[in-house]
Amino acid sequence: MINKLDLHGIRHEEVDRLVENFVLLNDTPMRIITGNSNIMRDLVIKVLDRHSIKYEQFKPSQITIL
Repeated sequence: MINKLDLHGIRHEEVDRLVENFVLLNDTPMRIITGNSNIMRDLVIKVLDRHSIKYEQFKPSQITIL
């Protein structure tokens, strides 16, 4: 089963901490649902890049970590 983090309804200032905890405390595969917000997507990618975590975007509203 794939671990999921849905960021709908989450404030932008909470994203960094939530995503960091999610990716560091869970096993792959993981999916982060960002919705259609470019800002939300950029915030998530910033955390992933900071930790050198490789990801793919099969859909614009989701980021998958394999």
